[in-house]
Amino acid sequence: MQNIQHFRPTKAIIDLQAIQNNVRHLKEYLKPNVQIMAVVKANAYGHGDIEVAHAAIEAGASMLAVATPDEALHVRKHFPNIDILILGYAPVLFAPYAANENITLTVFSTEWVQNVQSLKTLTKPLKLHIKIDTGMGRIGVTKIEDLLHLYNTINSSSNLIVDGVFTHFATADEEDESYFNKQANMFEQFISALPAKPRIVHAANTATMLMKDKHLQFDAVRFGISMYGLAPSAYVKTKLPFPLQTAFSLETELIEVKQIQAGQSIGYGATFTATEPSYIGTIPIGYADGLIRKYSGQHVLLDGIRVPIVGRICMDQCMILLPTAYNIGEKVTLIGKQKEEEITIDEWASKVDTINYEVPCIITSRVPRIYNTKQ
Repeated sequence: MQNIQHFRPTKAIIDLQAIQNNVRHLKEYLKPNVQIMAVVKANAYGHGDIEVAHAAIEAGASMLAVATPDEALHVRKHFPNIDILILGYAPVLFAPYAANENITLTVFSTEWVQNVQSLKTLTKPLKLHIKIDTGMGRIGVTKIEDLLHLYNTINSSSNLIVDGVFTHFATADEEDESYFNKQANMFEQFISALPAKPRIVHAANTATMLMKDKHLQFDAVRFGISMYGLAPSAYVKTKLPFPLQTAFSLETELIEVKQIQAGQSIGYGATFTATEPSYIGTIPIGYADGLIRKYSGQHVLLDGIRVPIVGRICMDQCMILLPTAYNIGEKVTLIGKQKEEEITIDEWASKVDTINYEVPCIITSRVPRIYNTKQ
């Protein structure tokens, strides 16, 4: 895969081999004939949807999942034949486009189906997956009678197909299984109420497929956060059935080094003041790149040494406190390994009291993704 020239030294390195290894390990772990649905929504959690999809499919994924119609159309341009499911809401007016592009839609409203039927513009069959809300509280039918009404309404149309049915678990990554078991039991009750089982039943998100009973794998599993080498929670991290390989790292380099004296301050608001003669390095990454101001104080790696970000993070740059003078161009790793040290996405998430999912997602498109396919 050819990478175009980028002149700014700030870049995210995406290890596609790590993604493939995670998919292959999952495939070995799953029951036979269970399909892997690679979740590449949100630009593959900030990793790059097209490149990640290629890697996942090559490693054994047979379906792709996105969140929005625009994501689906973008992915379809590059993958004309693979099944693509939109996990979220799609407006009625998108239905003809979905049918023409063989994009599968999530449905949870009989009124939505009736409005699609009234369009009378479907020239090709439209595949639908019915979403059942067993306790997540977002989208989905909540009563068996509503499920059956929706199912029958879809089947009354010659151009609509109930291709699948699914749910999503709210607490699969937590140690207490009481709420999870309630959802799982409810989902099985809903499935049993259907006149006929659809082609694909899926319920297992990443935590479910890695930790719970294998009967919940059904026909397909949705491989999300751990495809990228990240555990869904600290608890799941201790229970993984196979090791994960992290795919995302973030690096830049020193663009200036200066010495300041005791009493001199750095950055907007002069929030950092040196207490002794110090070396300050400037690196070209800031909050416009996703390094939000709350990351002030977070460590980065330089020469295998942890050094802190000091002062307020600017839009395009920030400053780090160096142990000594370094040359311009010295590599700085914000996420990833240097020598014996490593700064993880989980560490970044903990710094700003969030989850690891959010960290790569908020690294903006201004930071180029460079793809590494070597072992």
